[in-house]
Amino acid sequence: MRTDGFAKWTQRFEDEREARRAKGDPDWTQGAALHPAIRSSVQRFQVGEDGDGANLVAKADQAGDADYARAVRLFVAEEQNHARLLALLLQADGTPTLTGHWTDTVFVRLRRLMGLRLELLVLMIAEVVALRYYRALRDGTEDQLTSSVASRILADEERHVPFHCDRLHESLAQLPRHTRRPVLFLWQLLLLAVTLVVALDHGPALRQLHVGRLRFVADVMTTGGGVVDAVLAPSPDTWSSGR
Repeated sequence: MRTDGFAKWTQRFEDEREARRAKGDPDWTQGAALHPAIRSSVQRFQVGEDGDGANLVAKADQAGDADYARAVRLFVAEEQNHARLLALLLQADGTPTLTGHWTDTVFVRLRRLMGLRLELLVLMIAEVVALRYYRALRDGTEDQLTSSVASRILADEERHVPFHCDRLHESLAQLPRHTRRPVLFLWQLLLLAVTLVVALDHGPALRQLHVGRLRFVADVMTTGGGVVDAVLAPSPDTWSSGR
């Protein structure tokens, strides 16, 4: 395994952290006016972003790569910042956050049962779905504060996906060559199943954001195909969101 491969990611995450500090938060005083369907949808995504990431951090520590472990901590901090931004967006709309949601509970339990490789594969599903969701939220709403928050989160997610591709590229390289593509084919099937559930669950919000359920599913699966190509490619940096 490379000894310095994830130092670049640590630097990127740290650079982004400093850029966020310099930029500051959106202007929460302008308030938000969310459509009821979008409000409910954002509440559920906020739950999914919230968490301490302790299980992932522990597995990263066990992997024996200090740079990777540091990068994972910075990744978790960004996810926690997403939860904070969404909570403040809901607050600006006069809406409380949820204490939990069944979809997040299922994902968390699945991830905690697995080793680092399988946990990252499950986590990557959430990241790929989030890419399309936050793009829809950024482009489909007329509320300025909502669009600003979604834009910030999307920019982070577009960095998270190649970060996980990089680690999965190394991890799958440890498997026999003939097993790698079947593993990722199964991942794509799980991605499809999860995306169908999200499209059904968030359909009213997607409709308000001018994205039909089928379009949402198709776009997520296209991105998922790009992830598979990047993980199997000689360099995972070939991944692009294609936005």
